Amino acid sequence: MPEHPDLVIRPQTGPERVAHHHAVSRYFPTGGHRDTTRAIRVGRVPIGGGAPIPVQTMTKTDTQDVPATIEQIAKVATAGADLVRLAVPDNAAAAALPAIKAASPIPLIADIHFNYLLALRALEAGVDGLRLNPGNVGGSERVETVAREARARGVPIRIGVNAGSLERDLLEEHGGPTPEAMVESALRHVRILEDSGFFDIKVSLKASNVPMTVAAYRLMAAKTRYPLHLGITEAGTARTGSVKSAVGLGILLAEGIGDTIRVSLATDPAEEVVVGIQILRALALRAPGVNVIACPSCGRTEIDVEKVATEVEKRIGALPYQVSVAVMGCAVNGPGEAAEAELGFAAGGRGGLLYRDGKVVGRVQAGPDEIADVLAREVEAWAAEKGARTPDPAAGAPAAAERP
Repeated sequence: MPEHPDLVIRPQTGPERVAHHHAVSRYFPTGGHRDTTRAIRVGRVPIGGGAPIPVQTMTKTDTQDVPATIEQIAKVATAGADLVRLAVPDNAAAAALPAIKAASPIPLIADIHFNYLLALRALEAGVDGLRLNPGNVGGSERVETVAREARARGVPIRIGVNAGSLERDLLEEHGGPTPEAMVESALRHVRILEDSGFFDIKVSLKASNVPMTVAAYRLMAAKTRYPLHLGITEAGTARTGSVKSAVGLGILLAEGIGDTIRVSLATDPAEEVVVGIQILRALALRAPGVNVIACPSCGRTEIDVEKVATEVEKRIGALPYQVSVAVMGCAVNGPGEAAEAELGFAAGGRGGLLYRDGKVVGRVQAGPDEIADVLAREVEAWAAEKGARTPDPAAGAPAAAERP
């Protein structure tokens, strides 16, 4: 058996903490398991060892449809994805990987099941990571071959355990899918790779049941220092799945558990990315970016807050500025809340007031689209004034606010 690197399958004592490179909320404990995990890289993206937490997603195209897959990867990258995974179920999908890799702006992870030859073809195509359960590819010789080729290329392997596909003997031993059975399954696969001298591993333990998932990750974090990929599998539609993911991932991340995340939703993968980023931002584990604040509306509301806020978020949500923008619907709480944000609009009378850094700087008399235009322009002006990084200029000129 190869020499063990003293980083795995043992209760952690933990080396000196690695400094965070991202903001951490003062309301949550820093460090924990996340700062002592083994550091790996998926392409240019560091994972573990206290590195910033990357957001992953998975394409939903047929991988052999190269143009459609490249288009979807570009879309999720624009939404903020750090990594993207692709299904590689057959030789046709494997044959498409070189062209997809050449066009991808972010690292690619090949999702392989059962066929070790597909893993080898994916490695030859230059993928940056593999998702592979070594116990499912048929014998130690095949595992050693994949491990050798992955190690030579510096490609990590994610072991992905799912509560819905646990080994039969574990289901019988534990009386069904349980957190303990999931962890035991993961450790089996880990040992197979370790026996092949491979240690650039990350692990996921996913279930659609939130409490089961949380318990499994807590158990795994107590037993290993491999980085953990968090997710609630088959979480559901955009609404239900986002709530389940926010609860499950939020609990673990707040406890210092989790090195990378994916939000699994039955919707556009770009939406998965947006939700994942928002979960991290809510816990101050990712740079805040543009934070759109909106009142919930009531009978006093004088504008369509939902329409305005949605349009504002659509236009400025992806800009690389750390700024809060408030959209408030009436003159009761609106002025105070708008004044608390760096930029804000508070409806009142025929139109509303525009705020910057707590002060009224103009009156806007316009419809929802024009209000969104004004706020988009004000974000750019605010960023230029503060010396923030400016993105590529958008086409078209936004409407102007009427200055006092």
